[in-house]
Amino acid sequence: MYISVTEFILFGLTQDAGKQKAIFGVFLILYLATLLGNFLILVTIKTSKTLGSPMYFFLFYLSFADACLSTTIAPRLIVGAITQKNTISYNECMTQVFAAHFFGCLEIFVLILMAFDRYIAICKPLRYTTIMSQHVCSVLMIVSWVGSCIHSSAQIFLALRLPFCGPNVIDHYFCDLQPLLKLACMDTYVINLLLVSNSGAICTVSFIILLISYVVILYSLRNHSTEGRRKALSTCTSHFIVVVLFFGPCIFIYTRPPTTFPIDKMVAVFYTIGTPLLNPLIYTLRNVEVKNAMKKLWCSKV
Repeated sequence: MYISVTEFILFGLTQDAGKQKAIFGVFLILYLATLLGNFLILVTIKTSKTLGSPMYFFLFYLSFADACLSTTIAPRLIVGAITQKNTISYNECMTQVFAAHFFGCLEIFVLILMAFDRYIAICKPLRYTTIMSQHVCSVLMIVSWVGSCIHSSAQIFLALRLPFCGPNVIDHYFCDLQPLLKLACMDTYVINLLLVSNSGAICTVSFIILLISYVVILYSLRNHSTEGRRKALSTCTSHFIVVVLFFGPCIFIYTRPPTTFPIDKMVAVFYTIGTPLLNPLIYTLRNVEVKNAMKKLWCSKV
């Protein structure tokens, strides 16, 4: 007979008291920097008249997804490190599973849309304004939101089917299906297959699509001028760095048999904490238009 588990204990990154203090300080700074960086991009794009192209429309939602993904996970890790109280209720755990997968999937779809935007801009420049109209961009974003909701709903459906009968210590710093499968009182082989076919397939297929799109873009650049190639390469390089940093850890976590490794938690830090922090830096430091718009906006405010 199964015993109903009403709460879980998150093991965190470590149980060492000294290291937890360091984790509190480091991750608090990283989280605040993430919020600040993404907030600056959101406000800059929303208020700037020079950043009205589809690329910045999608960048706005990428920053939004980054801020929400980080907020879904980082605060509990930070508070748990300083208070050493890492309990999370069953309902909160399920909510975190849904939110993390929703905003993570939204980020994947936005990255694909940004690659599609660059492909149209570079390979079909004469038809760019027609294809990437405001209406089309809005529809694509709505489809991305709906797709993310379907994916996260499938994840929460699998999570709610798991029975828990006693052991309630999650060897992770946030609730996710992989560590929850270890605590379930049932054969999780089929559920793991469904997990791989859902999250794993989305990560792998999306990564392959993005790689193909960038190869096509790079191939088409041979017919452009030197200045055009330089500008396109700068933009595409920024996008590709983000893609590798995000999809590498995701594929490692979600496309393998139901096994866990000690390195899993550190790998998860890359796409839950690291990528939301690095995206604003990558898109501002390597983008002259964003930097100029940001300087103009905030200098006028000061």
